Amino acid sequence: MPTVSVASARQFVTQAEIPSVPRTRELGTSPTVDLVFDAAKSQAAVVGSDIVSFVKGVSAERREAIVNSSMLAQLVAKKKVPDSTRLVEWYDAYFDVLTNIGWVIQDKGFAEYREQAQNFEAHKAILAVAGTLLGAAPTALALIKVTLEALQSMNEDSPWITLFNRESQSARTARFQVSLAEENPDGEFIVTLMAFGLEATSTITQVLFFKAKANEATLRHASGRVTINTAVLDGVGEQIKSKLVASAADFVKTLPDL
Repeated sequence: MPTVSVASARQFVTQAEIPSVPRTRELGTSPTVDLVFDAAKSQAAVVGSDIVSFVKGVSAERREAIVNSSMLAQLVAKKKVPDSTRLVEWYDAYFDVLTNIGWVIQDKGFAEYREQAQNFEAHKAILAVAGTLLGAAPTALALIKVTLEALQSMNEDSPWITLFNRESQSARTARFQVSLAEENPDGEFIVTLMAFGLEATSTITQVLFFKAKANEATLRHASGRVTINTAVLDGVGEQIKSKLVASAADFVKTLPDL
């Protein structure tokens, strides 16, 4: 893939197509108008089908950039691949957006999750994948666990669960992401990105906490530690924000303090 620059990222965002907003929805809302990011806290947000956690110390500006990146990637993929059962094609479009706006993703290949127990439980599978990536970073792993527990404690009609389920699941298939942003001691901005595709023989409900017999559910995942070209992402940040103005109010909700 050609080297990504601020100029190429801006051109990509200009040409990117996203779904139109229903006329009944109020326009002119900033992507983060209701979001209060605080670098002094560990926080999390539901961004469509993405659960994004931020480790204490990540600046508010970086948190906003991650939220907007995820939103743009999902909306472009949704426009390009409206059939929710085409999981591979949807993720191809999703990763293409991220790589064109400054995310340096090394591995986009999906592996099948192997459940050793008789029953499959989605949240346990998520934590197993996260544990492989973050085993040497117990604080980060604990934050993902706390975030999932916060969602599990919510009523299924809560706005966070309603938003996530709307964007992630469709009948017997689901696709969703779990991301964690942190800054290492050298000041490098790192995102742990986990993308999941779930197929089941029964209708999927409450996708994060879906349960089934092990032989009745197939979970695939692509995961890795992703670096960010902050010069590129910062250079295109305002343009991304402007493109998302009409969609954001219905696509992003921060979770209560963890």
